[in-house]
Amino acid sequence: MRQNPVLLLGWSIHSRFRYQPNRTYLGLHYRSKAVAYTGLLAVTKKVFLNMSQENSRPSSDMTKFRECFSKAKHIVVLTGAGVSAESGVPTFRGAGGLWRKWKAQELASPEAFASNPSLVWEFYHYRREVMSSKHPNPAHVAIAECEKRLKAQGRRVVVITQNIDELHKRAGSENILELHGNLFTTRCTKCGDVSVNKESPICPALAGKGEPSPNAVDAKIPVEKLPRCKKADCKGLLRPHVVWFGEGLDREVLRQTSEELDNCDLCLVVGTSSVVYPAAMFAPQVAFRGVPVAEFNIEETPATSSFG
Repeated sequence: MRQNPVLLLGWSIHSRFRYQPNRTYLGLHYRSKAVAYTGLLAVTKKVFLNMSQENSRPSSDMTKFRECFSKAKHIVVLTGAGVSAESGVPTFRGAGGLWRKWKAQELASPEAFASNPSLVWEFYHYRREVMSSKHPNPAHVAIAECEKRLKAQGRRVVVITQNIDELHKRAGSENILELHGNLFTTRCTKCGDVSVNKESPICPALAGKGEPSPNAVDAKIPVEKLPRCKKADCKGLLRPHVVWFGEGLDREVLRQTSEELDNCDLCLVVGTSSVVYPAAMFAPQVAFRGVPVAEFNIEETPATSSFG
């Protein structure tokens, strides 16, 4: 049995909550009502907090959590789609999670891009355009302000996210590792150049395309009119610089992630079901060496019991 207890924290919003103004959460002070989804900013009636040893159930020892948080010098925040839910970012998972008649998995693959790059680019163009109307929610802001506040104290906060929506960056977070890439970055399939691209539309042929309705007609854009590399001596076909099904994560990103996980003394898991690998193993890996792990989710996840 490990000497150090494992800390798990999950906030539930199954019941209505009453926000308490001028109250401090996670070391941050807020004067206005905040979105409750991740539990970073709002108090709910049901709190899961595990301060016991292996195979125990979550308890509600908030005092112990605050003690761990106040002592932590290197905090890793693992985030997933849930942290962006309050921003209205579609996840394309579960019931109704289709784009036209397709599941995201059927479009987010090298094979799909090779067989129909026009359709894949329509899908990603739609996602890019949707994000132009979305904004960071209080959860993103809380994490960013936490990083800023603790930095002034000589403490480190780093976000390791599975999201590709860039909302952490827009909220002000600086230390970010994007495991699955970024919607607003492209990679040339010919020369390999990786560049930030926030043009809207990303190419003229995609203007007004990407309608998600199942009745929409595929644009069937000729490949030569799809996004192209801007290098004069290349002009190769661009693809979204995101990790597709069947592809491995960037080695350098994984190296940096491993380094952060090895050095952290507190890990927060926010808005992720912890079912996608290798990210699903990060928190259990940290917990295994006796580091406190706090889980913020609207319900227990398949990985919850593995933190203890």
